[in-house]
Amino acid sequence: MDLSKILSISGKSGLFQVVSQLKNAVLVESIIDKKRFPAFAHEKISSLEEIAVFTATEDKPLKEILKTIYDKQEGKAAPDAKSDNKILQTFFLEVVPDYDPDRVYISDIRKIISWYNLLVEHQLLDFPEPEEKQEEKEGDVKSEGEEKLIEPVTEVEGSKPKETKKKKTSSKKTDSAKTLKNK
Repeated sequence: MDLSKILSISGKSGLFQVVSQLKNAVLVESIIDKKRFPAFAHEKISSLEEIAVFTATEDKPLKEILKTIYDKQEGKAAPDAKSDNKILQTFFLEVVPDYDPDRVYISDIRKIISWYNLLVEHQLLDFPEPEEKQEEKEGDVKSEGEEKLIEPVTEVEGSKPKETKKKKTSSKKTDSAKTLKNK
C-alpha cells in the first residue's frame, strides 16, 4: 500500500489520489467521485504517508494505525465516523492504546476512521505480508535434502570465533579511549 500517492487537502472533504505533476500544481482525482482538479501549493496538502498520531511515547505513523484497524476489523469497515464520541474513542483506544487524549481530538479520530472506511470501500488498502513471513512459508515446503544443506550454514554463522573477534575489537576501543584520557 502506497500512502504517499493518497492526499488530504485542507478545506476539501475526502481523500485524493495523485494523477500527475503539473508545472505549478498537482493533478489529483477524488476517490469518492473520480473528479479531477489541480491542487496548488497554497493549499495545505498532506500525504497520508507523512501523517502520524501523538502517543504517550512517540508518534505512531498513520500507516501502522490503518493496518491495526484493518487487522482488527478483518478487512471490513470500522464503526461509522458519525457515531457517538464515546463509541469512537473506545474503538480508537483499542486500536491505539497509548494515544495521547490531550493532543488527539475526537475530530482527528473521526477523520482517521472516515479515511479508513473510504480506503476500504474503494479497495485501496492492501497490506502485503512481510518478507520474513513469506520466507517462512516457503521454508515450510522444503524437502529433507534442502534442510540438510541449510543446517551447516546456520552453524557457521553462529560460530564462537566471530563472537570472540567482536569482543576483542570492542576492548581495543576502550583501551585506546583510556589511553587518550590519560594523555
